[in-house]
Amino acid sequence: MSGILLTQYNGAILGPIAKVLGLLMEGIFNVLNIIGIPNIGLSIIIFTIVIYLLLMPLTFKQQKFSKLSAKMNPEIQAIQAKYKNKKDNDSMMAMNEETQAVYAKYGVSPTGSCIQLLIQMPVLFALYRVIYAMPAYVGKIKEAFYPLVSKLVKENGASEFIQGLSNSKMFANQFNNEAFVNGNVEYIENTLIDCLNRASTAEWTSLADKFPSLSSDINSTMTQLNEYNNFLGLNMANSPSFMMKDAFAAGSYLLVIAALLIPFLAALTQWINTKLMPQASSNTGNDTSDTMAQSMKTMNMMMPIMSAFFCFTLPAGMGLYWIAGSVVRSIQQIVINKHIDKMDIDEVIKKNEEKYKKKMEKSGVRGTNLNNYASMNTKNVSSKSSMSQSEKDEALKKANEYYSKNAKPGSIAAKANMVKEYNEKNNK
Repeated sequence: MSGILLTQYNGAILGPIAKVLGLLMEGIFNVLNIIGIPNIGLSIIIFTIVIYLLLMPLTFKQQKFSKLSAKMNPEIQAIQAKYKNKKDNDSMMAMNEETQAVYAKYGVSPTGSCIQLLIQMPVLFALYRVIYAMPAYVGKIKEAFYPLVSKLVKENGASEFIQGLSNSKMFANQFNNEAFVNGNVEYIENTLIDCLNRASTAEWTSLADKFPSLSSDINSTMTQLNEYNNFLGLNMANSPSFMMKDAFAAGSYLLVIAALLIPFLAALTQWINTKLMPQASSNTGNDTSDTMAQSMKTMNMMMPIMSAFFCFTLPAGMGLYWIAGSVVRSIQQIVINKHIDKMDIDEVIKKNEEKYKKKMEKSGVRGTNLNNYASMNTKNVSSKSSMSQSEKDEALKKANEYYSKNAKPGSIAAKANMVKEYNEKNNK
């Protein structure tokens, strides 16, 4: 049966990624099965660690950008304050040049963080697809549903009963599919496994009551799945909300506490994770920056609450993945923070100056120098932002003269200067 694929996600982007991740998950589960501990919870933890280690280079670049941005933002804000209320072309050009120089000084790009996120997001979404439909990607788990599903296909009323289960609504299209209607046995079996994989313990019991002739196969399947799903006494297929109801009915308050631990730990680890992230500074005097900082703080407060809610209502396996992911990200963030805190910013500036010069030469400007901006730091930006109007005008004049002299013939900068000179002559 392991060679037969269950209903996998077939999206154009996430589908292929989910299949690759599914192969990794199956490999991990099979190794654990060989050593005698075939456990879904342990597989999810190892799987999460492996994935985040593989994403470590992208994560490092993204977090490095965030950390350096926190150090760099006061300088960017000082430049914005310097040219506040100045909308003329010369001021905008000068502000843009100074801003680019600061970004180059720290060796980051304004779009750097977005690119890393765009690469990581499809992988992370595909992870959910794999964990949420384990039998579709791990053949050994799918085998646990046999021979039960083969008998359910032939049992009158079984498909209709399973279709009526609480979580079967999401598979309504599969029940209405032409392959299901025309009696494609493999398709029907896969659909039934999709539904049974999300069935609660109470629904399995009701299935045994409804079809007593299959009770032996149902109990055998439940026993095998419980062995796979049991992690520290909790069934990874059940949601904490269901566990609590079941525990209250059985009078097991210890199980109630254990069930609540999953959403609690999900919220706690998410909160720790956000605290370790570089925090945007507020009260800078810049309305846009202050608004963004406040939005980030609100999101950082809401994320742990959302984590707790989702992990309370979704299967415990998803909550375990959420917790494991937050722990791994927190460890990564601590390592990254220590590494960046030990960085010699002056040395970084020195290396980036040469890179920026070469880049600007390619774009049509020769000899660009970062010395003026390299000497600027978060300790003295306030003094620079308070320069007199005459000093600002002089700095603007020098920037324009420099830009005019160093523009390559035929470059955009040179053409811009020609337009400027033409306008000045005609306005005299």
